[in-house]
Amino acid sequence: MKPLISFDWAVKRLLRNKANFGILEGFLSELLHQDIKIDRILESESNQENEADKFNRVDILAEDERKQLIIIELQNNREIDYFQRMLFGVSKAVTEYINLGDEYLKVRKVYSVNIVYFDLGQGNDYIYHGLTHFTGMHTHEELMLSARQQQFFLRPSAGELFPEYYVIKVNQFNDVAKDTLDEWVFYLKNGNIKEGSRAKGLDEVREKLGTDQLNKEDQAVYFRHLDNLSHQKSVIFTAKDEGIVEGIEIGIEKGEAKSLLFVAKQMRQAGEPIEKIMAYTGLTREQIENL
Repeated sequence: MKPLISFDWAVKRLLRNKANFGILEGFLSELLHQDIKIDRILESESNQENEADKFNRVDILAEDERKQLIIIELQNNREIDYFQRMLFGVSKAVTEYINLGDEYLKVRKVYSVNIVYFDLGQGNDYIYHGLTHFTGMHTHEELMLSARQQQFFLRPSAGELFPEYYVIKVNQFNDVAKDTLDEWVFYLKNGNIKEGSRAKGLDEVREKLGTDQLNKEDQAVYFRHLDNLSHQKSVIFTAKDEGIVEGIEIGIEKGEAKSLLFVAKQMRQAGEPIEKIMAYTGLTREQIENL
């Protein structure tokens, strides 16, 4: 199988082209469980082409044929406030795509699709879906739209009018594809497609995103991008590892058990395995689990 271009670089350089909309449409159709047809790519936060800006995010703001807005964002680096960033991006899309004085009927449905290559929050799954529910405090029933509203908005519940969020924690995927969406996650993580995959859009990935289809200049830029990503990961890992060791040494020098507990807590919040935390801090499993 020929080498494929990674999805993050394809989003940045290739998938804004209308000829390649089928790739995004396939991915979004599998994720959102609806037939998505992209009408156009809207202006979104620009990303510099220079590799010196490799820490910047890559995103696309698309509008489908139903005038729904879809934000696609990829993030390689850990951000403690990433959830707030998701909220800000959706809020900005809602307010920017309605004119002053327009009736609220013109507020768009927004989907926020976040593909992250770090462990965001705490949870063992690799795909999370966030949406709004209005639930009766006494009856516990969900607030539904009226019959007239359902005809107008083509949705049954009030919560479905509000933005929806998807978080794909790529690195937590175990490479076992149980359905067509998993086939996409496999590609997002590994940069290649499992033989026999039948998810929408992946045939076009095979056809259009081979590295051999890039001209020499783009190939040089792409491979430099991969090298810089590897260097970036190495720098972050080294800084993180040295910071942990330094924190432990300070704790030992001062004889403060609180320093070890603080380091252990930070490591746990960062998603480090308990065995690694035990090795670094000398704390017991029970102490770490009780943090």
